[in-house]
Amino acid sequence: MMVTPVPANAEPAEFVHPALFYRDLEEYTAGIGGFVRAALEAREPVLLAVPGPHLDALRQSLGGDADGIDWVDMRELGRNPGRILAALQGFADREPGRAARIVGEPIWAGRSRGEILEATRHEALINTAFAGRPATILCPYDLSALPESVVADARRTHPTVIEDGLDGVSPYYTDAAVVCADCDLPLPEPARDLVLVEYAGGELHHVREQAENWVRGTGLDTARRGDFVLAVSEAAANSVAHGGGKGTLRLWNASGGGAVAEIQDSGRLSNALAGRRRPSLTSGNGGRGLWMIHQLCDLVEIRALDTGLTLRLHVSGA
Repeated sequence: MMVTPVPANAEPAEFVHPALFYRDLEEYTAGIGGFVRAALEAREPVLLAVPGPHLDALRQSLGGDADGIDWVDMRELGRNPGRILAALQGFADREPGRAARIVGEPIWAGRSRGEILEATRHEALINTAFAGRPATILCPYDLSALPESVVADARRTHPTVIEDGLDGVSPYYTDAAVVCADCDLPLPEPARDLVLVEYAGGELHHVREQAENWVRGTGLDTARRGDFVLAVSEAAANSVAHGGGKGTLRLWNASGGGAVAEIQDSGRLSNALAGRRRPSLTSGNGGRGLWMIHQLCDLVEIRALDTGLTLRLHVSGA
């Protein structure tokens, strides 16, 4: 079945963010292929950020047209969904004033529940981050493999959808703030033993020492242990600076030899895009710590509630 591509032969006056629903590889390559070829014909920059196996299928389908495209394996870029947005914006910013055309597939079969929630949050925030700029981000969703709840959320995070050859407005599209609030579900309690550290201003060195001593007993290698300690230190420093001057740190082992840290404080996340955009050299320190945390961790789960802010940081040994 052929899927009608998003028109790309004329520069959009504003941001366009459709979901492409597909059921098999033929629909997938047809829908994305039409989108890409139209963009190339219009001499617009194209980025394909999809999971590795889909990259291979698209390269074969596009043939010689593949040479004019930027390719990224979303399994690497999007392992932590909090890193995706900055990469997409960085691509769009490479050629100011031109309409960037991007295919981004942040959710695929096999993603964990925590990853799916943060990827859904990312999909909602795309609409805020790209509002008013000439770009199109096409997001494929596999109807045959993804849970119905994921597909339902895709209809809420995308203003338009492409399904069964038809391109139309999604009646379920929802404001990003509402979707993000709906993603703030209770985090599961750890099943393993944990370490509890309470800290306040002037005690950040103690937090770092505790994290350094504890992480040596995990399955992380030296480099990843350093990433973990730095991420924990940045999160604790944010608590002192922006979270009421104190916080609580919990540490526990993850399956597969990884490590998890959870930082809780009484702070608020006033800007949902904080840490998801690359901080500029002239922007002061706002969001710089959270940006670094996203770069260091394999998953950052955020819960912004009336009672305070929780960051759960995952660093994998794999």
